Amino acid sequence: MNGNGAPPRVGDVTTPSASGAATRSRLERGRGALGPALELVHTGRAPTRAVLTAELGVTRATAGAVAAELEALGLIRVDSRPGGAGGTGGAQGRPSHRLSVAEDGPVALAAQVHSDGFRAALVGLGGRIVATAPGKVTVSADPAQVLGAVVEAGAALLAESGRRCVGAGLAVPSAVAEPDGTALNPLHLAWPAGSPVRAIFAECVKAAGIDGPALTGNDVNLAALAEHRHGAGRSAQHLLCVATGHRGVGGALVLDGRLHSGSSGLALEVGHLTVNPEGRACHCGSRGCLDVEADPLAFLTAAGRSPGPEVSLLQQARDLLRDEPAEPAVRVAAEELIDRLGLGLAGLVNILNPDRIILGGLHRELLYADPERLRAVVADRSLWGRSGGVPILPCTLDHNSLVGAAELAWQPVLDDPLGALA
Repeated sequence: MNGNGAPPRVGDVTTPSASGAATRSRLERGRGALGPALELVHTGRAPTRAVLTAELGVTRATAGAVAAELEALGLIRVDSRPGGAGGTGGAQGRPSHRLSVAEDGPVALAAQVHSDGFRAALVGLGGRIVATAPGKVTVSADPAQVLGAVVEAGAALLAESGRRCVGAGLAVPSAVAEPDGTALNPLHLAWPAGSPVRAIFAECVKAAGIDGPALTGNDVNLAALAEHRHGAGRSAQHLLCVATGHRGVGGALVLDGRLHSGSSGLALEVGHLTVNPEGRACHCGSRGCLDVEADPLAFLTAAGRSPGPEVSLLQQARDLLRDEPAEPAVRVAAEELIDRLGLGLAGLVNILNPDRIILGGLHRELLYADPERLRAVVADRSLWGRSGGVPILPCTLDHNSLVGAAELAWQPVLDDPLGALA
């Protein structure tokens, strides 16, 4: 207890003289555990204080001090009431304190831009979307105009919510080159190659009066990160994500909880794997790339449908696959895309040896449509597939790229809660 009868906090700098040295030692250990503890609660891996104690490898007293400090920072809630979900684990079988993210705590501003529009959202800890602005359907060729509009929408959400903002994250359908944060190939946005999207986004965020870092990443990379922390990729050590959103195909690899982005942020450009050498011409200059052979436009074209302007290409493809699955042209188109997707996945399995594959966008719908066909293609074409198979699962999060963009902004807080929120 401190001088007011409350449990010692990790950030306390004074301690009772009788046990000062021991308490100071515990608090110093606790400060180093704040970030790991917050990440455990954020990802749902520490639902109780007993689990937190075991995961951190500290004493119950230290875990209690850590949880109390995170609660004081407004990041988590500690519930000591008996009888709720969360199990036991305290001494002599006493129910352990339950831990959860603070529902009224800070948020991150998340933004996503794609070929059919853009959207802003507020995302709290735990990957929980607190609020979203209506999606916009017009994306101009001027990145500054688009990013200014999406940040303006996010700033309005923040003002309405009254929440503290820890920073902002942006997801774009392009490889984002490091360390400068340039969009190397925004092929489906008509933006200039090499657009300095991170610098433009940061300027817009600053101009809107929003505090915290402003960070940018590839949309499929960020979707994979979100799914690994909060969705279908939980517990995977070598997670491969492949997805087609509104146009094109992207991929991402999460290794031991961290995105593998390569030497300059450009790893896993899976959309440019050749899966049909005599196929469609690709924007990259090649032919038959996954990017143009297994995206929504390829599906609509193969099914003999002309895309309309009413809704996004992704939604048109989803609706067709769900509403008319038995129509012969639709069925043949789905089989064609499944076979080409499976061929690409098999090549990736041979190279990367993942322990799980998750599919997003239209690829998720193709998996639902004929899971056995897709898994059979991958198994037949890959060495590792024949030796036991790789689980292929659908992504489970709505707006996973938005959630992943928020993860960028939350990362400094997860690394150092006291420093980030000082």
